[in-house]
Amino acid sequence: FSTETFLGKTGLNDFFGEVSEDFERCWPEILYLCIISLAFSIVIMVLFRLLVGVVIWIVLVGIALASTLGTAYLWILWHQSRASSSTEEAIVGSIKVQKTDTYLTLAIIASILTLCLLLIILVLRKRLKLVIQLFKEAGKAIGSMPLLLVQPLWTFACIAATISCWLYFTLWIESAGHKKKVRDDFYIFEKDTTIVFTRWYNIFVTLWLIQFIIGCQHMVIAGAVSSWYFTRAKTRLNSPILFGLYNLLRYHLGSVSFGSFIIAVVQLARVILMTLNTYVRAHEGRCVSCITSCCQCCLYCLENILKFITRNAYIEITIHGYNFCRAGRRAFEVLASNALRVATINSVGDFVLFLGKVLIVVSVVLIGIELIQKKEGILHAWVPLTLSGLFAYFISHCFLSVYEMAIDTIFICFCEDCDANDGLSRPYYMSKDLMEFVESSNESVLKSKPEAWSTKASAAS
Repeated sequence: FSTETFLGKTGLNDFFGEVSEDFERCWPEILYLCIISLAFSIVIMVLFRLLVGVVIWIVLVGIALASTLGTAYLWILWHQSRASSSTEEAIVGSIKVQKTDTYLTLAIIASILTLCLLLIILVLRKRLKLVIQLFKEAGKAIGSMPLLLVQPLWTFACIAATISCWLYFTLWIESAGHKKKVRDDFYIFEKDTTIVFTRWYNIFVTLWLIQFIIGCQHMVIAGAVSSWYFTRAKTRLNSPILFGLYNLLRYHLGSVSFGSFIIAVVQLARVILMTLNTYVRAHEGRCVSCITSCCQCCLYCLENILKFITRNAYIEITIHGYNFCRAGRRAFEVLASNALRVATINSVGDFVLFLGKVLIVVSVVLIGIELIQKKEGILHAWVPLTLSGLFAYFISHCFLSVYEMAIDTIFICFCEDCDANDGLSRPYYMSKDLMEFVESSNESVLKSKPEAWSTKASAAS
């Protein structure tokens, strides 16, 4: 029972062939959509700096309108495709039926997502003032150091090079082994233990390098923003980005390597469990498959917790110069003692950043629908559209991660500022706007401790 027989019986062989033809016909459109997503990401970043409050309203209203209009547009396309499919010839009619089913599926998914987004926006509309003040503070930092916006480009280039190396070595590994003839003109390469180990080693090193590159970006951004925060004469900053890069290369490469190593180990365990789950589904039944799926879920949660703590540990490293373990413990203490603030700031801020990403993805997909539907002979339009959407999300994530890291850094710096200074004999480094922002984001704490917070507010002013 060969792979070709399996693909032929399941119809995947025809599907892959049709998808290949679709890519051959519409690859220029996919490239255009990637360039458009890059341009949209840059525009969003610039607007975040210049018009913070307006941009947040544009993001909220824009995503609501784009989702609503996009959903309506998909339903219109489905209705038109269904109406015209009955009048076509047999072969063309088959293509029309596939397009009709694609439009129907996309329209249903878009309707559900649009409804969820509108409900979330409705619930969080009263916290817009809080979000605007948070982004203003991050905008000040990035405005003082505009070259921070270049960091995602280097990160993207390094990650792309890493993935390219992984693909290159994967081709060598998979083509290695002992040649064995299965039948006439059909050979396979049997893998021994060394080659199997090399395959997994290649995967682990790739995961480690990707996390290391992302960690280096976090360290550079956190180092620059923390230097900006703890400088009273902010107009006299002397190359904070180069200062953060120097500290990273001179002192903290080991900390980033260790933090990225921990995350990569968990990711490798997830990949192994995913491979094991594929095997047990076919041989062991649903019970074992359910157990492995639960383990994957637990590892996924663990990975996200480690990423969150690691990001904040990097910030503590840039502030105090701690090693990774001590910085991780300090970050956990700060986050635990400010749990309510963390929940408020991260939920609202991350949601707005996420909406910015969604706005870019939805806009790119809508443009892609308009471009790709004009191409003749496209059988599976959802495949290039999905790929374009994934590229758009990845590109927007790289750019908006700068704002996200700046917000997290400013918040940790604020907490450390409150712990180290009293506003009297030791003046605060924070701005008055930041103090008002934190007060408005934590009204329940203010009510329980009005005197202490009023003293801090008056001292900061």
